[in-house]
Amino acid sequence: MRRSEKAAKIDVILDELYPNPPVPLDHETPYQLTVAVALSAQTTDKKVNQVTPALFKAAPTPEKMSELAPEEILEFIREVGLAPTKAKNLSKMAFQILEAGGEIIPDWDFLESLAGVGHKTASVVMGGAFDIPAFAVDTHIHRLANRWGLSNGTTVERTEKDLKAVFAEDTWNRRHLQIIFFGREYCPARNHDLAECPICSWAATKKQIALEAKK
Repeated sequence: MRRSEKAAKIDVILDELYPNPPVPLDHETPYQLTVAVALSAQTTDKKVNQVTPALFKAAPTPEKMSELAPEEILEFIREVGLAPTKAKNLSKMAFQILEAGGEIIPDWDFLESLAGVGHKTASVVMGGAFDIPAFAVDTHIHRLANRWGLSNGTTVERTEKDLKAVFAEDTWNRRHLQIIFFGREYCPARNHDLAECPICSWAATKKQIALEAKK
């Protein structure tokens, strides 16, 4: 089965399971979404959602965040992974945004210039906050794309390019969220029986199914 044929079949399955997938990080503004996604690196969305209410109460805007010292920000986010580095990045990010006019704007170069914001974070913000087509690929989506034979890329950048090629642009924003939710519910990283998975069972190669069965 060709990649395009697999993608078409996956389209139907994901749209049936998750017709309107929400961004799994709690936020009220594009700035808060940017902060939440930056915090989510090497941390679960659940944990991020546990620490951001207090953080956003104290610093809901770049202006308020800039008034906090990195050490004060750290007290709010101590439970997330890489907290000391992220606290410094959030402080620097706030000043960068203020210097640029005080708002998060839908511009790739601007977003990727911010401290702690890489291409994946920028993609989530572009899609989630501004509804601009973007396909955010993290390690989980990278893994599923490989399992499903939609990409054999060794990097997330290559996987992003492959997924954009097989899924229609107007589906990108929901599609990456759907794959995340599907991975959590049906296609975990560990102890996964590909032969019983609603997608892996027919999309993965016999070699891939056998390979992961040995883990």
